[in-house]
Amino acid sequence: MRLVQVMVPAGKREAILSLLDDEGIDYALSDETSGREYIAIVSIPLPTNAVEPVLEKLRDAGIEREAYTVVLDAETVISQRFDSLQEKYEKEESNGDRIAREELVASAQQLAPEMPVFVIMTIISAVVATAGLLLNDAAVIVGSMVIAPLVGPAMATSVGSVVDDRELFLKGVRQQVAGGVLAIVSAAAFAFVFRLTGVVPFGTQEVFQIEQVRLRLAPDVLSLAVALGAGVAGALSISSGVSAALVGVMIAAALVPPIAVVGIGIAWGSPATVLGSFVLVLVNFLSINFTALGVLWYMGYRPANLFQRPSAEDATFKRIGALGLAILVLSAFLGGVTYASFRTSSFEETARTSVDSALSQHDELTRLGMDVQYDDEIPFRQPRQVVVTVGHPVGVDPPPVADDILSRIQANANAPFGIVSSERVTVVVRYVEIDRSTGETAASSQPANSQQTRSAVCKTALCA
Repeated sequence: MRLVQVMVPAGKREAILSLLDDEGIDYALSDETSGREYIAIVSIPLPTNAVEPVLEKLRDAGIEREAYTVVLDAETVISQRFDSLQEKYEKEESNGDRIAREELVASAQQLAPEMPVFVIMTIISAVVATAGLLLNDAAVIVGSMVIAPLVGPAMATSVGSVVDDRELFLKGVRQQVAGGVLAIVSAAAFAFVFRLTGVVPFGTQEVFQIEQVRLRLAPDVLSLAVALGAGVAGALSISSGVSAALVGVMIAAALVPPIAVVGIGIAWGSPATVLGSFVLVLVNFLSINFTALGVLWYMGYRPANLFQRPSAEDATFKRIGALGLAILVLSAFLGGVTYASFRTSSFEETARTSVDSALSQHDELTRLGMDVQYDDEIPFRQPRQVVVTVGHPVGVDPPPVADDILSRIQANANAPFGIVSSERVTVVVRYVEIDRSTGETAASSQPANSQQTRSAVCKTALCA
């Protein structure tokens, strides 16, 4: 519910009061004694969805947009006539409980902070997210999302577009672009300082093995759902007058951690490794704007001036189309990452099955472990070596199994589109003596005999 207070200009009093009476709207009238061009103040309690149509009718009756109008949030209105008015607008209006256009613009302006505050909060959130990733601390990463000021610029861009407020639209675009670049630079600078000083004593491979970092190196298409949902939630929250604080955390969840991963990749001199994270950042930025813009337009927000509506509609549709096309193009990359992850998982399962099948032919052999090693081309990694640790009884020469394992892998592995290929994979079998009586393994590995090793090498399967 809202309480609308309108300053009545001279000569408009009777027209406004007659309109309110005809609409069955309760109001309170107070004389204006300040000596300015206004002669009265009308206080009007209204249902939330009635604010915009009533303001339109008041404007038609002579209240221009420059008039002094204040819309306040009202907790409770006790009145039978108000209940009837609420039922009337629920039947006549199809916009649900969405707030008025003027309230929407005001909310978007409040959510988009001034640039100095925005810059400081963006830097802090990027630094905290980077620290959380390097510490492998999920709680710290969540904290960085809470302070990230990213919901405001996205909502300002969408609101400015649908209501044809060019200044608000450009402010939102500038803050989103500046915020993304600033966050990446801040994360990279922070990570580089700690790498240079040795506070984080990780090499390139070690830093990308940190769990919270590794999770964001190869994003899949499911990550897109987070950004799309965040955009919808943001538009619904701002259009219904609900606090956007929690939605801001959701939007930050889609943006801040992958931005920090990009910064870490730059700091460790391996930007190609974080390509997937960078693409995810772009997709998420576009997706949030795409869904927020579509939801606000679908809810019926338009410019107040009828002559502005055709141009606003044309501009909005073009922006929705451009955003949708860009998302589809970038999502193809995420789809490729998803398929690559599926193929590598399938290869690992194939390798495990092949090893077990080969070892099942020899009762004296036991698989103690298996590891698939990949090249460094994240996220489209290629398996290069399958390392198998095999146990055998003490004092018994183990039979050669590397060739058998390799042939089984090559026979079972299927690699459409060349994402995973078993043709260049080598197999390394490490033998470990096991004392069957105690169940303990020997302290050192036992190599196979020389004839076995040479044979394996000739067939690209190495036994050592």
